Parts: sequence; C-alpha cells; structure tokens
Amino acid sequence: MFDFFTGLDFWVAASLVLAFAFVMAFEFINGFHDTANAVATVIYTKAMPPKQAVVMSGIFNFLGVLLGGVGVAYAIVHLLPVDLLINVNTGQGLAMVFSLLSAAIIWNLGTWYFGIPASSSHTLIGSLLGVGMANALISGIPLAEGINWKKAIDIAVSLVLSPTAGFLLAALLLLGFLKFLPRSKMHKTPDTRKMVDGKKHPPFWSRLTLVLSAMGVSFVHGSNDGQKGIGLMMLVLIGIVPAHFSLDVGSTKYEIERTREAAVYLQKFYQANESRLTQRISAGQVNGSEMPAKFKCEPAATQQTIGSLLTIIGTVRSYDELAPETRSQVRRYLLCLDDTAKKISKLPGLSSDEKNDLAKLRKDLTTTTEYAPVWVIVAVALALGIGTMVGWKRVVETVGEKIGRQGMTYAQGMSAQIIAVIAIGMANVFSLPVSTTHVLSSGVAGTMVANRSGLQGGTVRNILIAWVLTLPVSICLSAGLFWLATTLFVK
Repeated sequence: MFDFFTGLDFWVAASLVLAFAFVMAFEFINGFHDTANAVATVIYTKAMPPKQAVVMSGIFNFLGVLLGGVGVAYAIVHLLPVDLLINVNTGQGLAMVFSLLSAAIIWNLGTWYFGIPASSSHTLIGSLLGVGMANALISGIPLAEGINWKKAIDIAVSLVLSPTAGFLLAALLLLGFLKFLPRSKMHKTPDTRKMVDGKKHPPFWSRLTLVLSAMGVSFVHGSNDGQKGIGLMMLVLIGIVPAHFSLDVGSTKYEIERTREAAVYLQKFYQANESRLTQRISAGQVNGSEMPAKFKCEPAATQQTIGSLLTIIGTVRSYDELAPETRSQVRRYLLCLDDTAKKISKLPGLSSDEKNDLAKLRKDLTTTTEYAPVWVIVAVALALGIGTMVGWKRVVETVGEKIGRQGMTYAQGMSAQIIAVIAIGMANVFSLPVSTTHVLSSGVAGTMVANRSGLQGGTVRNILIAWVLTLPVSICLSAGLFWLATTLFVK
C-alpha cells in the first residue's frame, strides 16, 4: 500500500509524511470548525445533548466521506491544475503544498478562535489560487495559465449562490411553517419552552426533525468538505510522486479497456464530424477550456493525441507495465481528450443521444485519472470525524444566540438545516464545492429575518467581514508563504 516510498530520497519521503500530516490537520480543524455548524441548532435547541450530538455528527461525517465519491475532490484538484505541479521540481512542488496548507490552517484556526463561522472552503480555494498565481509569477508563466480560471469561476459562482439560496429558501420554508402551522409549539425558543411548558426538550416531531436534519447536514458536509481533503491528498501525491499516482495503477483490465474504447469512440466521432467540429470550435462557437494552454487540445491535434494514446495503451493490461514518465504523459493525453470531448458536447446541433454518449465517454476517459486510494479516503474520513468531536462550542454559541436578536426557535433550526441538506446535497450531485458554514449560517439569518427576530449587527458584521476577507487573506497568505519558501529553500 505504501510501496511508493521505495526509492524516494529521505528528505522527499519525510516531506511527504509531513504533507500528509498537514492535510490531516486541515481536515481535523475543518471537523471542529465547520461541523460545529452542523450540530449548532440541534445542540442549541436541546434536541440532543452536546456530547451525543457531536459523536453522532462525527459518525455521519465519516460515512459521508466514505460514500461521497470523488467528484468534488477533483474539482479542487483541477483548480490548480495539478499538471503544473508535475512540471515543477520536487522542492518547488513541496513549497506549493506546504504554503497552501499552512495558509488554510492559520486562517481556519484564527477564525475558530474568535468563534466566527468562516468558510474552510473559501480558505482552501483562496490558498490554492494564491500558490497558483505566485508560482506563475515566479516561474514566468502567464498568469492566465497558472490557474484553471474557468473552474475557479464555476466554483466562485457556487460559493456565492449557495448562501444566497440558503438565506432565501430557509426564510420561505419558515414562512410556510408560520402560515400553515401558526400555533405549533415549533415556534417556541428553548427558553420559552422551558418557561411556559416546563420542558427542557423540543416537542417530539420537532425534535425528530432537528436530529435527522442535523445528521443529514453532517453527512452532506462529510461528502462535500471531506472530498476537499481527499483532493488535497491527491494533489500532494500526484504532485510529489506522480510516477505512482498520475494514473490509478490499481485499475483493472476492464477499466483500461473502457478507457481505450472511449478514445476509439471519440476518434470515430471526430472523424465523422471533423470538418464541422473544427470549423465551429475554431470559429469560437464553443469557448472555455479547463486546461491551461500548455496542455489543452487544439482541434487539429485531436487525432494525433488519440493516436499517441492508443499507441501507448493499445495492448496494456495494467498500468504497472508503463514507465513512470509514460504514466504522466498518458494522464495528460486523457485530460486533454476529456477537455476536447467537453467542448464538443457544447456544440449546437448535437442530438441528445450524442450528448449523452459524450458524457459517458468523458466518464470512461477519466476513470483511471479521477480516483482516490481507499486508504486516503479512510484517513480523511477519520480526521474529519474525530475533529468533529472537539472544539465545537465557540461556533455553536455564535450560530444559536448571536446571529439574531432573539434566540432561535425550533422551526428556525429545522428550516435552516433542511435547506442546508438540500443545497449541499445538490452541490454534491453536480460536483461543486460549497461552504457548509455559509449555507447554514445564511439560512439561520434568513429565518431570523422571516421571523422578524432581527439580526445582531455586530455578529453579522463580523461574519460578513470574515467572509469578505477569507479569499484575499488566504490568497495573499499562501502566495507570501510560497514566495518565502521558494526564496529560502528552493534553488
């Protein structure tokens, strides 16, 4: 399982272990930083005792990571993109990894210390952007090629829209509860419930909904944020030891055959439509590539790229048969062809069957490049799950008591959590990273407005400042650390 350490220089192996530790530290901090939001309402409303809530949340986070797939993970990986790491020396690659991880950890710990529900997702993405831009400037690469800007824009849109949707939809759901169940006990706060009814816990159905939705938030948090840790780990592995991880060397003969058949199908499709495709792509009818200029496929080179790929893997039964440098080249060919297939699928005039076939083809092309070893998934799941069980109290108090001018009602907690589950779950379906922190705290704020509870200006201002500052601070911090590490340690 860890045979990739064989043959590595001692300092590279030691750095790799340290990089693993940094990723695990990031996910551990993410656990008690972000997941506090998942249990904030259920603890504040006394639907579950704190210790029981965080343990159950940790378990559901663990399950979310295990069962969540790797779509979001590779949205993170392709942001840099990772192929730039393969093309720098090992020392520079390590500097990039440690700079982005250190920046993310520093900002996460700082916002947690002050009890501010800042976003680990924004922090990580800002750190990635920072090292990518700094690496481009230091290496003399055009800034437009140092970052996968199209992927960055897609992620930015999802990060902006998700809290807005959380605010509005949670407010609408609460208004629905108020309209159709105006006399329900779900509209009481924990203090009112204790004072009027003499009871500590919410009514049965409210309590059940709060518990189930909180565990749902924990699960989708694990499946979304946990994948960010998986993406970081794969970024480290592919960047530092690409010979072992640029392709899934554990791919079966059947998976390699699927990849080969996908390339053959793309070749035939391109041949049958070459003049039309070349003309339309060259005319700019399809814009936006997710590959930097150094690696993307031009229409005229598609046939050549497919031919080169098929020459290499035409008779291969296992990727172990390929030389290490050849595996990195195969990875580039596959990413290049996937980029071409994506552009082709956007062309006007294609039938729905052709678009569906191209979507399936893209999955087959990336089967052996978008993967994660089981040990990586389990390690990240454990770090996130254990992190969930500590350090939650500061953020719980902020979400429960300091966003609104009045305490949170059971209905408000239910509304915010139900919408968070739906919003983050939908993001997982489309492989988009979102912020659990932003979605849930925005949902709580939306319910406060809908309930006319008012918002505490100081707390909301601090949260908004943290939201606004997270990206620029993490970009500058990671870029500065990378510049410093490159200046001091990389020749």
